[in-house]
Formats: sequence, structure tokens, C-alpha cells
Amino acid sequence: MGDDAAILDVVTSANVACGLHAGDPDIMVATAEAARVRGVALGAHPGFADLQGFGRRVVRMGERAIENLVAYQVGALQACAALAGHRVTYVKAHGALNNLQNAEAGVAAAVARGVRGVDPRLVLVVMPGLLSERGALEAGLAVAREVFADRAYADDGQLASRALPGAVIKDPDEAAARVAAMVDEGAVTTVSGKRLPVQIDTVCVHGDSPGAVTTARAVRRALEAAGHVLKPFAP
Repeated sequence: MGDDAAILDVVTSANVACGLHAGDPDIMVATAEAARVRGVALGAHPGFADLQGFGRRVVRMGERAIENLVAYQVGALQACAALAGHRVTYVKAHGALNNLQNAEAGVAAAVARGVRGVDPRLVLVVMPGLLSERGALEAGLAVAREVFADRAYADDGQLASRALPGAVIKDPDEAAARVAAMVDEGAVTTVSGKRLPVQIDTVCVHGDSPGAVTTARAVRRALEAAGHVLKPFAP
């Protein structure tokens, strides 16, 4: 859905779909190989089983089923990474699963248990100040707190719905300026103008968005121009 080869030349860490909302074994191995060659860290990106909706629709299930869903996908990418001579160092929930774990404590705990059960050394990428962060920390996992370059924020710290005008930031320069401001200020600004203090460890650019490569390049340039050093996840 995006130019994976080009964006791997820009990012330091890559969230890789694990076959249920996108991807398949061939894509996963090839992506792991490409990431290894470039020195890019590899992260499992589990989501709901929703190929048609690209994992952006909620699939209701019990908490144990969510735990199993996450573990299954993390393990799948670990196997593909091993074939490629690479390794998975972190996990980030995708799309609707990510949104749901930020809204429901039980889901956040289930995601964290799924990760911990596979490998407690894995870092879990979370949205700062939300339930995903709490669930990960309570499970004893290391966390990386994430902000989004190409998405607007609601007042509760969640991402604004994609159905709302302006929820997706399409201009690369605007995205870069927003990220630079967020990192410098240690805060995100919501659609209403509210300022939410956050800790920031990593910045996401959605690879399937039009212009994703250009946006990623602009964000990297802005961060490096401000004196920040970008590194891959390597706990």
C-alpha cells in the first residue's frame, strides 16, 4: 500500500504488519531483510484480523482472545525475522486495536500480556498518558511513548477520528513543523488548541498515507536540524 523500500531508507524503526490486517510471510521476510540491510529496527505491528478494512475497524472479542491475537502475530514476525537474519525488538498495536487499548483498560492489559508472554524483553510502543501506557507498565514492560506526525489529536489525548476534517495531516512541511514543536515543547496540541504535556520517545509516520516518504524525510530533517539524534529500537 506504500513505498516500503523508500521509507525504509528514511526511518530508524519499522512497524511491520503481521499478516492479519496486511502482509503475508513473503512480505514479512522481505521487509525484515530490507530492514536488516539498512540497520532499521524491526517492530511487530499486530492488529485485528481485518484485511478489507486494513485493521481500522474494531473486531469485538474477549480479552483472552486479544492476548492470543497479539502473541500469534508477534511470534509470526519473529519467525520471519529469524529467516531474514534480523530480530524483533518492539511491538506496536495497529489501528483500531491501538485505539481500543487506549480507551479500555482490559484491552490494554490483554495486549501487554500477549507481548510479555512471547518475550518480556520487547518494548511496547504506547501513546503517552493513556491506558496503553498504564497497561504496559503494570505488566512490567519497557515502553516507548509515541506521537504522530500525520494525525491530529482529540482533547482526551487520543487521535482524532479519521472521519473528521483535518484529522490526517497531508502537508509534509506542516507535519514536520508539528513534530518539531511537539518534541521541543514536550506536548501535543489538540484540535481545540488544548496543550497536553507528554513524554516523547518516538515519532510515527503512517507508511500507507499518500506522500508518506516525503513526510518522513521532512520530519527527519526537522528533528536533525534541531539537534536531535535518531536511533533504532535496540534495547
